[in-house]
Amino acid sequence: MIHRLPRVMSSWSRSAVFGVVLLLLLGCNNLTMAQTEDVFGDAAADPVKLFERGQSAHARGDLIKALEFYNEAIKVRPEFAEAEFQRGNALVGLGRFVEAESAFRRAIELRKDWSLPYSALGALLVRLNRDSEAELFLRQAVKFDAQSNLALRLLADVRLRAGDAKEAVDLARRAANDKEAPISTWLLLAMAERASNDNVGALDSLEKVLQLDPLNVSALMERAEIRIATGDNERAIGDLQAAEPLVKGDKPSFSRIAADYELAGKPEEARRVAESAGLIRLEEGSGKSTLKVVGTPEEIAAANSEDPIVARKALETLLGKNPHNAMLMARLGTSYRTVDPTRALNYYKSAAEIEPANPDYATGYSAALVQTRRFAEAAAVLRKVIAADPTNYAAHANLATALYELKQFAAALDEYEWLLRAKPDLSVTHYFIATAHDYLGEYEQALAAYEAFLGGADLKTNQLEIEKVKLRLPSLRRQIQLGQGAKQKSRRPAKH
Repeated sequence: MIHRLPRVMSSWSRSAVFGVVLLLLLGCNNLTMAQTEDVFGDAAADPVKLFERGQSAHARGDLIKALEFYNEAIKVRPEFAEAEFQRGNALVGLGRFVEAESAFRRAIELRKDWSLPYSALGALLVRLNRDSEAELFLRQAVKFDAQSNLALRLLADVRLRAGDAKEAVDLARRAANDKEAPISTWLLLAMAERASNDNVGALDSLEKVLQLDPLNVSALMERAEIRIATGDNERAIGDLQAAEPLVKGDKPSFSRIAADYELAGKPEEARRVAESAGLIRLEEGSGKSTLKVVGTPEEIAAANSEDPIVARKALETLLGKNPHNAMLMARLGTSYRTVDPTRALNYYKSAAEIEPANPDYATGYSAALVQTRRFAEAAAVLRKVIAADPTNYAAHANLATALYELKQFAAALDEYEWLLRAKPDLSVTHYFIATAHDYLGEYEQALAAYEAFLGGADLKTNQLEIEKVKLRLPSLRRQIQLGQGAKQKSRRPAKH
């Protein structure tokens, strides 16, 4: 039992760093320490007991409940720094970053010499791409705890991005001195050493990474590039071949591998990787592939960027040079789909008109129609796509949405049930199946689907749907008990 509020966490501040790392960098909600559940009746008046119950809920992954307890503890004792700190961690886990920032700043205000909230706030600011602000708090964290592995690593990463490889190396080496330093520390050290032209040191650090994790794709690619730079192309190609199957759809990594194959003297391998990943490439020879466009290497690199603003601008520049390239139009359609659906619609429509047989362009066009709530038009296009490509998952998903919005629930059910068979683990599909049955008055089937949804729903991702279902179930069960609905005249057997 914890008795003295001002130092509730002082005994475990060092070990809690690991919890902060997971919460802030990996999105995990587990803590390193769970407190005992309160078994007394006076917990509501005792901030320590409220804090302990919050810790227990936090350890179980119930962030909403944990936040409630932390808030209650702070109401009873407003100067409770530890509760503010853990409140910030819970808010990060819930994606409520503005509130989390305020909580960490309040914890710092209450305990100015405590390194953990400085580290946590620094990590959050790094996550929000506010490096210059993050650096100030990370330096304070290191000032109060010179061995803070999290703060050292994050600060090294910030300095490396700022172009200060020398300090990045010093900070990363200090972090690597920790016997419990994660693999990422050695990878960061290798990158900093490479940036400071210490290839020998970088190779040694990468060797440590690969001894612990032979399939670490970042380490394999870093080592390949160092080997290419030093003329060891044969072993570099071996690293690239090992890294390639590990990338799994990450377009920037595929682009990097393709460029590395080119540098290693394997242009045919570079071409194969680029085309398999759908990367835009410079036009070569008399090739007819729509993946190849006229443009500068800088424009091509920018168009393949993961930054949507950078990529969008470059794609528009390239389209000006390649006005009839359907692939560029479709890529722009994808880029604009969520920020400007009308513009996306026009780009997709143009791509589909140029290559009407391409199901991806037609599906993209119909998805933009759905986005602009032109559901009937979308359904007509999607039925044609599915007729030509019956296993097109995206087309089925968009058709299900269009039919559902058109209140054609019986037809929508056919699509949702197809989606469920294709991806049985996607629990939210049960929700739409349930609501469709509910609208049709098929209450028993709706109940079965609602229960299936609750059994697999993600508490964080599907929170709104979960709350709606819990509100609906009592009245639905009463309707079934009263014999209401179409259960005796059901138009279809349940497929759940």
